[in-house]
Amino acid sequence: MNQRARIAMSDDDVTAFLEGARKLQLATINPDGTPHLVTMFYGLDEGRIAFWTYGKAQKTRNLERDPRVSCLVEAGEEYAELRGVLLYGKAERVDDPEHVLAIGMEVARRTTPGVADELLRPYVEHTGRKRVAYVVERTKVVSWDHRRLT
Repeated sequence: MNQRARIAMSDDDVTAFLEGARKLQLATINPDGTPHLVTMFYGLDEGRIAFWTYGKAQKTRNLERDPRVSCLVEAGEEYAELRGVLLYGKAERVDDPEHVLAIGMEVARRTTPGVADELLRPYVEHTGRKRVAYVVERTKVVSWDHRRLT
């Protein structure tokens, strides 16, 4: 078995890794073709990466023009600890207001663990008026876990 195959995560490991993390690097495509890379807090919607952002943000404008994305979630400081998942896919816009708020609540729960929903909801409802949400339909997954090399 080659080293690439040895460090790849199983589907269950990818799922667990994505469930345990809170932020990702999101790459969209600018009008001139250059990458637009930002750190985003995210949630999961039926196992899919889900995030929300302001409707006038650059990433939103980019996604309306070209929905292709790359999402990188990583962990570890030393080489032997490095783990990560790189998802390629298409970001599908969520238009249903209740679904947008549900994604907002999921993101808020993950960024403020232990805070009760009744405390989060007013903020999510207020800021949600200017936000749009997306779910990422995966087209390819690449993963690595260098801890498997020891």
